[in-house]
Amino acid sequence: MTPLRNMAALLTPIMLIGCATVSKDSIVLLPKADGSTGAIAATRAGEEVVLDSAYASARHVASGKLQRGTEDARKVQQEFGAAIAGMPQAPASFTLYFLTGSDDFTEQSTAVIADLLEQTRSRPFPEITVIGHTDLAGNDAENDALSLQRADKVRDMLVALGIPKESIRAVARGAREPVVATEPGVHEPRNRRVEVSVR
Repeated sequence: MTPLRNMAALLTPIMLIGCATVSKDSIVLLPKADGSTGAIAATRAGEEVVLDSAYASARHVASGKLQRGTEDARKVQQEFGAAIAGMPQAPASFTLYFLTGSDDFTEQSTAVIADLLEQTRSRPFPEITVIGHTDLAGNDAENDALSLQRADKVRDMLVALGIPKESIRAVARGAREPVVATEPGVHEPRNRRVEVSVR
C-alpha cells in the first residue's frame, strides 16, 4: 500500500485513501447508499488485510505492518463529507427484456424502466450505453436488425425525456452474446434483451 494522504478516490464500493486525520496512511471502506459494501484487500510487504464491512480500515503502523480497524462513521463524514458528496455517482446497469420477435417490452421490464429513467434523470450529464441482443431463433441478418431496433427504441425513449442523443451510444450484437447458451433456433427469453449502462 503506497502512503497517500488527504485524497479521496471512488471505487466499487467507495473507499477513502489517505484519511490523514481519521487515521494516517489508511484505507477506509465506505458503504453504498443502501448500506451494503463489497470487499477490498490492502497489501503491503506480502501482508494482506481484507476490508469487507462498512468503515473497516487498514492502517500502516510504525512497525511497517498493516493494522485492521474500524473508523467512526461520524468522523469520516465530518472530515470528508464534502469530498464524498462531490464524487460522481457509481455507474448503474439495467436489463430490459422483450417479447419474441419484437421490440415490445415484457411485463417484467416495466419496473426496470422506471428505475432506469430515475437514474438517468438524477445525473446532470449522463453517459449511456445501450446494447441490443436477440435469442438464436432467427437468422443473423434478422437478429442484427431486431437487436438494433430494440436498442434504438430504448435510446429514443431516453431522448424523449430530454437526454441529448449524443450522450447515448446504441449498438446491436444480434445473437452473438447470449446470456444463456442455446442451440440455433431456440427461443430463450433471457437472451432477448437490451443492456443499459448509465454513468
